[in-house]
Order: sequence, then C-alpha cells, then structure tokens
Amino acid sequence: MPYRSLLRVAGVGFFPLGFLARLPYASSALATLILLQSSTRSYAFAGFCSAAQSVATAAGGPVVGTLADRYGHRRVGSLATLANIAAWTALLAASNGSRAGMLVAAGLVGLTQPQIGPLVRVRWSRLVREPRLLATALSYESAADELGFVAGPALVGALTAVSALAPAMTTVLLLAAATLPFSLRYAGTGSASRREERRSPLPLGPLAGVSLAMAAMGTVFGAVQTAVTVYAGTTGEPGAAGLVYAEFGIGSALAGAACAWLPSRFALRARYVTFAAALFVGMLVLCAGARLVPLPVAVPVASLTVAPYMITLYALTDRLAPPDRAATAMTILCAAGPLGTAAGQAASGPLAETHGSGGALLVALAAAAGALLLAAGSGLPGRT
Repeated sequence: MPYRSLLRVAGVGFFPLGFLARLPYASSALATLILLQSSTRSYAFAGFCSAAQSVATAAGGPVVGTLADRYGHRRVGSLATLANIAAWTALLAASNGSRAGMLVAAGLVGLTQPQIGPLVRVRWSRLVREPRLLATALSYESAADELGFVAGPALVGALTAVSALAPAMTTVLLLAAATLPFSLRYAGTGSASRREERRSPLPLGPLAGVSLAMAAMGTVFGAVQTAVTVYAGTTGEPGAAGLVYAEFGIGSALAGAACAWLPSRFALRARYVTFAAALFVGMLVLCAGARLVPLPVAVPVASLTVAPYMITLYALTDRLAPPDRAATAMTILCAAGPLGTAAGQAASGPLAETHGSGGALLVALAAAAGALLLAAGSGLPGRT
C-alpha cells in the first residue's frame, strides 16, 4: 500500500506533527484580520493589513527558500519560525498602538512565515527515490495542505468566540509547540552548501510557466472564496460561507489523496495537460451548476479537480529544479498561489457586486481556461 510505505519511511510522528505545523500558515491572514479589526473597529484597515501580510508572505517565501538551499533547511526553517514567533509577538503588542505599527508588524509576520509545505516537499524528493512513492508523498502533502486550509480557519472561527486575541495567541502556541519542533526534526535533509560553490542556475522559463499556472490556481481559489461569501450572504446565512468552502477543501483533499494510486505509466507531461483540462471542466460545471442547483451542491463536484492539478505542478517543479536550488524553486512556486488568490478576489469582487456569485465564478472559469492554455502550450523538458 503506498501510504503504508510512507509511514515506514517518515515515521509515525511525522504526520500529526506535520499537520499541526502547517496550521499557522493557514490561519495567519484570518487571525490577523480578526485581531486588528477588534483593535481598530475598521474592517477596511484590518483587511488592508491582512492583504499586505499575504503579499509579504509571497515575497518572503523565495527568500527563505534561497537561504535554506544555501545554509541548510533545518537551520533556516527553525530560525524563520523563531522570527515568526517574534513577529507575532510584535503584532500582538502593536495591536494596542498606532496603525503604522500594526501594518509593519503584519508585514513582518508575512515575511517571516515558515515555509513548511515547500521545505517538506523538498525533503520528500531527497528521501524517496522511487517515482511512485514520491508521487504518493506529494499527494499526501497536497491533501494535508487542503485539510489544513479547512481546519485552520475553522479553528480561528471557534477561538474568536472566546476572544479576538485567542486566534493570534494560539497561532504563536502552535508555532512554538509544532512548527519549531517539526522544522528541527523534519524540515529537510542534507547539509548546507558551501558558500563558495557555484550555484546551479534555475530554469527560469519553465519555472515561470509553472508559477504562472499556480497563480491561475490561486485566482480560482480567490474567485471561489468570493462566490461562496456572496452566496452565503444572499441566502441570509453568512456563517454558511465557511461550511461551503470547507466542502471545496475536503473534496480537493480526497482527490489529492487518491492521486497516490495513479499508474506510473501516466506520464507527468500527460498528467499536466489532463488535469488542467479537468480543472477547466470542473470550473465549467461549477459555473453552470451554480445557476441550476444550490452552490453547495455544485462545489463538491468541482473541488475534485483541484488537488490533482496542484500536485502535478509540485511534481513538475521538483523535476525542473536542480537539487541545490530545490527549495528556492518550490518557494517561488508556492509564492505564486497567494498572489493569484489576491488577484482573483480583486477581479471577482466587482463582478459579484453586479452579477452575484455567478459573476465571481466567471473569473474562476477564465483562470482555469488560462491554466489549460498554459498546459497545452508548455515547452517542458521531455524527461517530465
């Protein structure tokens, strides 16, 4: 069984600790939004700080990846976690001060965000040499990410009922109790490269292509988030937005886990085109289905097309990157996601104002069409 083999390779402790370690990444933006809205009573300012934090996360990720390639994954991963704990402490302190201090602290939280997902994927690529088992590992990581992005916001929502400070304080606790130990134990393998060694060049063209594809995926996420929020508002149950979006994450996680059983003869290049086409069909079904049935009925069907596409992008990046630049390449890929999400939210918002959730879903469909065009026209190396 593929997943039983992963358990033997990684050890039992890897999986629960790894899941908890990634929750701060999934909950940070929402925890910041709730903390600063409570302090300033301004959704606009809190939303601006949360968005700035997301952009800072995208900017800081490749820096962390580059440093990890040069100085070692464990060292950089643990130092980034400690820096993130300090940044969160500064944000908690600044929440009673000036707005400028809040904005700076929110940006520092984003810049120092520990890159658990990218670094652990690099670890798998070094630990597992058998292609089928590596595909299983990447499938697991994507499923865990999706469940994390369901569990993280859900945890924030539950803690908000206790106090506006509780989500941020719990994030700090998780960083110290899970992310830091995981970084020290599991974040990467191998030693740091010597500084005087010449670094291998990144394949900038192909890497830009897969990063643009990940940005398209992020745009889908942003547009679907907007559509779900609008739908929940029009039904008179705003709290239902989280439940409907959880359907999206859970369906994607299940599809991602199932990718472990794809046959090895299904080549990576063929998967890229096939799953990009499936994503387009999924968004087409969602866009059309939302006009015929309630959105919560259409969302689970469309969600099944998400994770297989993302897993393929991670696998392509792993194949494209030189071993000594793997963390850099993976963090560049991951940075494209939140940038695409911000673009999707910005583009779908005005359409949702005039055309409701269906207008927002048109942005998701357009992004999926762009992803399919990128896959069809990609000039990736033949070995992929």
